[in-house]
Amino acid sequence: MNSRSVDLLVAGGGPAGLVTALHAARAGLEVEVWEPRPGVVDKACGEGLMPGALQSLQDLGVDPPGHAFRGVRYVGGRRSTQSDFAHGPGRGIRRTTLHAALLDAALAAGARVEYRPVRELRQDDQHVVADGVRARHLVAADGLHSPLRRSLGLDVPLTRHPRFGLRRHFRTAPWSAYVEVHWGREVEAYVTPVADDVVGVAVLASSKGSFDERLRALPELHALLADGEPASDVRGAGPLRQRARQRVAGRVLLVGDAAGYVDALTGEGLALAFAQAGAAVTAITDGVPGRYERDWRVLTRRYRWLTTALLVGTRPVATRRAIVPAAALLSPVFGAAVDALARPVGRP
Repeated sequence: MNSRSVDLLVAGGGPAGLVTALHAARAGLEVEVWEPRPGVVDKACGEGLMPGALQSLQDLGVDPPGHAFRGVRYVGGRRSTQSDFAHGPGRGIRRTTLHAALLDAALAAGARVEYRPVRELRQDDQHVVADGVRARHLVAADGLHSPLRRSLGLDVPLTRHPRFGLRRHFRTAPWSAYVEVHWGREVEAYVTPVADDVVGVAVLASSKGSFDERLRALPELHALLADGEPASDVRGAGPLRQRARQRVAGRVLLVGDAAGYVDALTGEGLALAFAQAGAAVTAITDGVPGRYERDWRVLTRRYRWLTTALLVGTRPVATRRAIVPAAALLSPVFGAAVDALARPVGRP
């Protein structure tokens, strides 16, 4: 049996896991990351970092290249409305670029990375033992469909109103200085500039279907992309909504999508993951890991309430048709919402 011992074992080497490892290594913990997929990992996501998420990343000394965007624009047919961020731009960053930068930072801070899954997990009052390796604590950051969340009995089955996402990049110059959200009858698309000659397009819908089928349901966007060559394969994710019974199970803490996820509507996923990573490590180093459950609820409250309300409110087709005219009519409200989403998670 392996007799190695570490302070913290992180299961999952995506952004949530790597930021956890970065915080832990800089706090003086001996930390090891286990990720079953070697190299730089891609994922179906919108890739737009709101200003608060970008600031959190830069506070860690990580500043990957990308393409700035100044706010959010809602588009419905030929109508549109937009709002600029009040305190600086966000940035579109390819997920592979972000992952590579975070991996370099975690390794430079002293974290170790092994390309392996967690196959067997047990714990007692003092340690977690994963495949024979002992750790004082384990952070599960193993994604939307977290195997560890399931093995710990923390999964909450959800069957109503599933949502699915698909993402592809197109080689074309960004036509907008905003993240554009294109609203259709049953689908919406998030267009994020990630380079001077590349945009990422993430489409979300409540039914399964191909990327091209969903894009054709948004004819104005389809026309804008007509001359753009695909610059990546289609990647998918879903069902997006995932719930956990709790975020702390003994000496195991759940971070990022593994801790529960509502939807991508507000674009706060990475900001939440970064904030959760810091809160989990602080709770561990303070010797009160159980406090993380409360901290998680506080950090995610705005996201959970706002996203759930948007999902329910935009489910009827009639409401979806009205969302862009309503945002234009109530532009101060729309602007306040955009500015709230742009702030760092946990700040009023």
